[in-house]
Amino acid sequence: MFGYLPGVGRPTSGSEPSAFEAQITGARDDAGTTVRAATLDDATATLEIHNLEVTDSTVLLDLVPRSLAEQREWLAQHTGGHPAVVAVNDAGEVLGYGSLSTFRSRPAYATTVEDSVYVRRDARGRGVGRMILDDLVVRATAHGFHSMVARVVGQNETSIALHRACGFELVGVEREVGRKFGRWLDIVELQLLL
Repeated sequence: MFGYLPGVGRPTSGSEPSAFEAQITGARDDAGTTVRAATLDDATATLEIHNLEVTDSTVLLDLVPRSLAEQREWLAQHTGGHPAVVAVNDAGEVLGYGSLSTFRSRPAYATTVEDSVYVRRDARGRGVGRMILDDLVVRATAHGFHSMVARVVGQNETSIALHRACGFELVGVEREVGRKFGRWLDIVELQLLL
């Protein structure tokens, strides 16, 4: 199947990196933050970040918070060429997470992935999102993808700026395709050719 390197996986629990993980990780900022593949043990921390954005913002267009079981299932589905990653500090606390997902289900789209990046509110402005997105670009490239697409709510200027700083180009705007908290929301689409 496209997007998977033969013989390369990632751990589903524990802290031992796979051969692939060791090949593409190693970035560490001055505060000791690192990015690694997410494990099922990260379900609670990533769920807290996710659900706060569901209930208190338009960053995510989900309307109903996820359960812990749903978050564990989501993490289990984000492996191989479509991984989930977490940024953690020296104490092992999850500061943010991101993922690569299938762009569209039709086979001709198999060489394109969609990224998502979410940072814990008290960790914003410290480069955590940039570390996560940089890691996802490296993973997408290593898995042989040709294109990355980000679909960002139009009012999320921080995410748009992050993607542009990482080389993504604005390729379109979908007008008023989402509705949350009584507001119509645009989706800005950005793309990076790998």
